[in-house]
Amino acid sequence: MAENGENFEGLSTEDLRERAVELARERWDVRFFWRLLRLIPAAEAVAGNMEASDASVAQASGFLYEALSVESDPKVQEALRPVYVEYLRTRED
Repeated sequence: MAENGENFEGLSTEDLRERAVELARERWDVRFFWRLLRLIPAAEAVAGNMEASDASVAQASGFLYEALSVESDPKVQEALRPVYVEYLRTRED
């Protein structure tokens, strides 16, 4: 049983996915979505969809590219400035 008393074992995978994605959207939980993006290619491979696995990697990189395209806005760049500085200071050479 889950912490809130709900038994998730009785739910379909589709229902679980919908609930998890909706909760992550409500919470703006980027880490959850990032985790899914990282796991989808492996899940495709486990499901025997090797071609889809390769396509998933391409799609994930496309989503990331699209998300980063908003970064061309100077105001967005300025808001992200501390992130750039932190990354450059802490990156491994």
